[in-house]
Parts: sequence; structure tokens; C-alpha cells
Amino acid sequence: MSNVPNVRALAAETLYNVVDKGASLNQELPFASQGLPPKDKALLQQICYGVLRYLPSLENYCQHLVEQPLKGKRRIFQFLLYVGIYQLQHMRVPPHAAISETVNALAQLRALGLKGLINAILRSFQRQQAELEEKAKLIPVCLYNHPNWFIKQVQTAYPDSWEALLEENQQQAPMWLRVNQAQFSTQEYSDMLSANDIEHTLNPDFIDGIKLAKPRDVFSLPEFDTGACSVQDAAAQLAARFLEPKADDYILDACAAPGGKTCHILELADADVLALDSDSTRLERVKQNLTRIGLGADLQCGDASQPHTWWDEKLFDRILLDVPCSATGVIRRHPDIKWLRRASDIEDLAKLQSDILDSIWPLLKPGGTLVYATCSVLPQENQQQVAKFLANNDDVEHIPLHENDTVTNPGLQLLPGESDGFYYAKLVKKA
Repeated sequence: MSNVPNVRALAAETLYNVVDKGASLNQELPFASQGLPPKDKALLQQICYGVLRYLPSLENYCQHLVEQPLKGKRRIFQFLLYVGIYQLQHMRVPPHAAISETVNALAQLRALGLKGLINAILRSFQRQQAELEEKAKLIPVCLYNHPNWFIKQVQTAYPDSWEALLEENQQQAPMWLRVNQAQFSTQEYSDMLSANDIEHTLNPDFIDGIKLAKPRDVFSLPEFDTGACSVQDAAAQLAARFLEPKADDYILDACAAPGGKTCHILELADADVLALDSDSTRLERVKQNLTRIGLGADLQCGDASQPHTWWDEKLFDRILLDVPCSATGVIRRHPDIKWLRRASDIEDLAKLQSDILDSIWPLLKPGGTLVYATCSVLPQENQQQVAKFLANNDDVEHIPLHENDTVTNPGLQLLPGESDGFYYAKLVKKA
């Protein structure tokens, strides 16, 4: 027997931990990938992302194919079926190889007695695939492969574009670079990529950004290790630009981890930045990113909703408030969000966001700027949140980010497409 781990077995275990145990795919994948060659790492990621994207459909097919659902200790084999069916439906793996490798995974999962069952179910799917797909399309949660509560919320929020939004969430997200303007202009770095035959495009809406034609290893990028560029979605790159940092500003980057926005602020201005995050482990990522680029900030572990536990009472010129949110704008990068998030979470998150905004606002100087940001597409966390804050506070001036940005419908909402789904609102404290 080969000592090389079976990728399908690893995928089933990873998916079981994410969907049934509530673990994060970001945490589980690196653990499962340890020691795998690059090709197998890529295959493991492709399968896990794919199953999570199409989970309702895969569950539906199994309801028709499996006489008795695999429950309890056998639940992991339900996920192995999803792995097999996903390959047959969506991947270019030859069907015989997809089935045989999935069945072979049972050796690693110590369940050789299930070989006949798993093999029979996968072959039944092959025979009935067209019929099963047509039946699934009659069920909204299977047709769109999102939870019902989320489908309803985006239908309400975006009556003309909700289907396009859901479809975008099923696509692979593009890889964007943020050029370090302290080292190179965007055009200069574009020329360096061209000289290295790295295909890419520029977009005038994102002046620091370059979109690669296809993802690649960051260490194959020119001068990445010395901070010439960073991987950051185009929408996230707008945060520092809207903040407009100036030299010698005292700036708070609240909820700063993993540090992309902190670095961007410092690339644009020689400012004094306090990077705050409640998670000391994630704060280490901020330190690593700053070190690679050769920049410095004051790192502080603290709760943004409890400034009295960490603030020294020195007022800030600018505050970037990238609050905890549902992350519904980055589902295509993190498909587990669809199944880890619950409808009830949105109300709780909106309450937390409101508490943080109310707690952080007094830390801003008169005349100072606060940029409120989320990676959500839900109005409860975005426009409604900021509109309520504007209505409840007399010392806030609303700064429009586009022509339709009003006090009653404030901010800029980006939907998944060219960039991720992000929301921004710009507020200034009246002098």
C-alpha cells in the first residue's frame, strides 16, 4: 500500500470538519495539506471548494441515491460521496478514475467494507445524472446553491441583480495584486510583470491594483519578497485610498488583521499607525506582513468595542473601521461562509458593528475622518447601519463617495464581480 495520502480521503475529512463540526476551511486546508506535493494540494483545494460551492445539489442527489443516510460515525462517508459526485459532475477527471480513487479512499478511512456501497452509489449517479440534475433545478436552494435565508435577503436587497450575485459567488475569485507605491508605480510594476511574461490587466477604478490572468505562486512575482506588491482584492484596496492618509497623521486601523490595509496605509503615507485586533494570533500576521514590506506600526491586542481597556486617550486624525461582518461579499473566496453563517448571525453582527462604531467615534479628533468598511453585501450591516449612525449623531458629516451616496442611503456598495463584495462609508467629525 502507498504511503502517499489519498486526496479524496483528506477532502472528505476536511469537509466533515467544516460542515458538521463548524471549523473554518482556512484552518482545515493547511492542516490537511501538510506534506502533500503541490499538485495534490491544488487538487485537495479544488475538491473542497467545489463541494462547498455545490453542497445543496450534492445533498439532494444523495437523498435520491442512498436508501438510508449515512449518519453518526458513518457521516464522513456521506462527504466522501459528495467528493465523488462532485468530480463526476464538475471536474475533468476521467469518470473511472474519479470513482476508483474515491473508493480507494476507504482504505485510508479504514472502512474497506463500504467499497461496494460507495462504488454502487457513484455508478448510479453516472446513470441517473441528467434526471437528478433536472429534479434539483426545481428546488431554489439547489438551483442557486446558497442557503434559503441568504437567497431571500439578496432578492430583497437587489431585486434586479440577485441572480447575478449568486452566480458570481459560484465562480473562482480573481487574484489581485496591490502595488507598493513607495517602491514602484502601478505602471512600472506592470512593465516588470510583462517582462516576466506574467499576463495581467489594469483597471483605472483601482489605481494601485493589477489583476493576474490566472493565480500563481507569490514568490514567482518580481521582488515580492522585498515588498514590491501584496496580494489583496481590488475592493479592499479602496480602504486606504478613501482614508486619504497624510504624513505624520495618527491613524487607528481597528480590526486590522491580517494587515493588508495597515500596510497599504503606510505605503501611501509616512504616518503613525496603531493596528488593533482582538486576536493575538491574527495580529502576528500583521507583523509578518509589515516585516516583509519593511514598514512599522504599533500593534495592539484589544477589543474595538472596549476602548477603555487599551486606549491612551490620544485622539486619532483618521480611523479605518473594518468591522466584523458576515463576510457575504467574499463567499467565492470562502465558500464555507454559506454553510457556517446563519440568518440569526446578521442581527447579532449588526448589533456588534453598532457598538463598535459608537465606541470608536469618540476617539476621533474634530475634523478627523473615519472610514467604515465591511466585506458584506447585506444592507443591515452597511447602508442601514451608517444611516442609523448619521441620524443619531449631530457631530457627523457624511462625505459622498459617488453621486448617489446620500445621508438616507449612504456609502458605496460593491458587489462580487471584478472585485469582491465590499461596502464603504466616509464620515468626518464636525469641528
